[in-house]
Amino acid sequence: MASQIFSAVLVIVIGVGGCVAYFWGANKLLDLVFPAHGVSGGAAVDNLRRQGLIRPWLFIGPAMLILIVYLIYPVIDTLWLSFHDRGGQNFIGLANYEWAFGDREFRNSILNNVLWLAVVPAACTFLGLIIAVLTDRIWWGTIAKSLIFLPLAISFVGASVIWKFIYEYKGEGQTQIGILNAIVTGLGGDPHVWISIPFWNNFFLMVILIWIQTGFAMVILSSALRGIPEETIEAAVIDGANPFQIFWKIMVPQIWGTIAVVWTTITILVLKVFDIVLTMTNGQWNSQVLANLMFDWMFRGGGDFGRGATIAIIIMIAVIPIMVWNIRQANKETGGH
Repeated sequence: MASQIFSAVLVIVIGVGGCVAYFWGANKLLDLVFPAHGVSGGAAVDNLRRQGLIRPWLFIGPAMLILIVYLIYPVIDTLWLSFHDRGGQNFIGLANYEWAFGDREFRNSILNNVLWLAVVPAACTFLGLIIAVLTDRIWWGTIAKSLIFLPLAISFVGASVIWKFIYEYKGEGQTQIGILNAIVTGLGGDPHVWISIPFWNNFFLMVILIWIQTGFAMVILSSALRGIPEETIEAAVIDGANPFQIFWKIMVPQIWGTIAVVWTTITILVLKVFDIVLTMTNGQWNSQVLANLMFDWMFRGGGDFGRGATIAIIIMIAVIPIMVWNIRQANKETGGH
């Protein structure tokens, strides 16, 4: 443990120190190449102009290089790989895409992803909005928000392990250590292996992501609610509006843009959901999703790079329109800045 902590601290020190050294050295070098001091008036103005043109690239240059190496190139390579066979050697055209849409497991994965998309973003956004409104009206609201936000700090795998204990099943006649089965048996019911029940197990897995992401939705929407002018609420109260009408007809319309951004952000996350399914069921009992199916084809059973890459491209194509719309909505919220 001590060595891991030391390694983490060392990496942080080297990383931050390296960034500081780079930007200090790059700016120093720029000042030496195009000096603004010690030269005549016209040359100084020209050098300042050159510095203004070059300096932004000193900051965004490394980020763009990393983006090209670790994002753009892999996307292009994955697209090219999706047109190749199992070993990634022989070009087979659109055969992998024809396989994908004709494969029963792939279609089942799409249906499960659609089910996740229909439930999780809506539940997270709705619960986050309700909690944000309610916690703003109680004196211990900050404590409540902290507790609700806390799951967001837990990794998806860690959260899945926690919920695995909640859904834990022991055989008949044994003491049920899983909270859900303990409650069911305490009420006189029979215990179940909850995550092995086809179709319904998807909802048991969704609860984990809802538990994690509701805190994110709550924080963003709480900030938006505080930006609503008090005058509009006071005017509604004077006109005789009740709390329910104030919430739905005054508050919600004024933060609709933020609600849409939260909704689509969680939607993008849901399209890429992987860790929870892998940890809880590994795609068994008809709980498979696209990201987990991609992992299976790419890295298991000898690996089929062509089919794995095909599923990855399909996920990316599904994410891009939502991401573009999300960015446009965010730009509208900030006035285009």
